[in-house]
Amino acid sequence: MTSRKPLPFNDVRHLQAHQFLVDEAYLLDAQDYDAWLDTLTDDIRYVMPVRVTTALGAGFDTLPGMAHFDENKYSLSRRAARFATEHAWTEDPPSRLRHFVTNVRTFTGHDDAHLVVESAELLFRSRGDVNEAALVSCGREDVLRLCGAQWKLAQRTVLVDESVLRMQNLAVFL
Repeated sequence: MTSRKPLPFNDVRHLQAHQFLVDEAYLLDAQDYDAWLDTLTDDIRYVMPVRVTTALGAGFDTLPGMAHFDENKYSLSRRAARFATEHAWTEDPPSRLRHFVTNVRTFTGHDDAHLVVESAELLFRSRGDVNEAALVSCGREDVLRLCGAQWKLAQRTVLVDESVLRMQNLAVFL
């Protein structure tokens, strides 16, 4: 997460970035993965490093080179397409999802066509009638790229707030 000065909340770029995240959360909750994939750039990098608990001053809190997932558009599209098959047992019955996105801060990118967006997310996931619901809390750092008149997600780094995930699987998108 950055220590640069964020854009003001009334800056049109911040409002557009915030709208992008709200609309994305809706698509993920509705499990409209085809529409969600259309909001991603073709060269997207979508990564969730493995968090570790270390001593104060150790200088790191993720394992270098290790990630729960490190994906591109092709792998994300294959994962989404799998939900529509009989082989997606991790999502049969489908999860009930609610993505809560908050604490949105927007920063200028390396040029006018890019924005860096920090946000906090809480995912509520319920599946079936027997399993307990799960919560995942995380921080996200996104890079949005202006493609024509539309912002698209070019990069996402998800930092979960716990080092041991208590969710049964990571079949859903954060």
